[in-house]
Amino acid sequence: MFLSVLSGLVVSVDAFFIGLSLGLQKRCRFLYLVVINVFLFGLCMLGFLLAERIYERIAFDTDLIVGFSFIALGVWTILHYFISAMLKRRSGYAEQTESSPGAIVLVGLVMSGEAMLITMGITFIFLPGATCLIPITVALAHFGYSALSFYLARTKYVKRIPLVFSHVISGSALITYGLMALFVEFGI
Repeated sequence: MFLSVLSGLVVSVDAFFIGLSLGLQKRCRFLYLVVINVFLFGLCMLGFLLAERIYERIAFDTDLIVGFSFIALGVWTILHYFISAMLKRRSGYAEQTESSPGAIVLVGLVMSGEAMLITMGITFIFLPGATCLIPITVALAHFGYSALSFYLARTKYVKRIPLVFSHVISGSALITYGLMALFVEFGI
């Protein structure tokens, strides 16, 4: 049970950087973050219930699939940032500093969907001993990390942090979770 809670905390680190990016937006209010995380909690619970229902129907080893999927997602997060930054630099495109309300909603949907998949992945790995602590931990960790970083983004010190750190750390957290899933499979 300790590893399932630890997994929820580790893979939710990317929420810190989502909260940070939303906190740097002048249009975004803390209430938006609360609404996003309420929706996220519902999707985490749904992901937990779905994972329990479909686990027996999956013919392959879920630990390997979850592990390699999260490693690939983490590598993609890091590479995507560097490739898009390089393309923006070549085209002379300046980074946008403010997001539209639609972009904020999209960020919330992506964060919620990712949290649901994280919940399902952790549940697959720890079934049949998975408990309701998994979706609760994932949802609370997402809210805690994003709320903390949202608050920090409103200070003058955080605005100086280069954007590259958020993507590298977020991707590294996903890679770490993927490695944890593989370690569970191989008994390390």
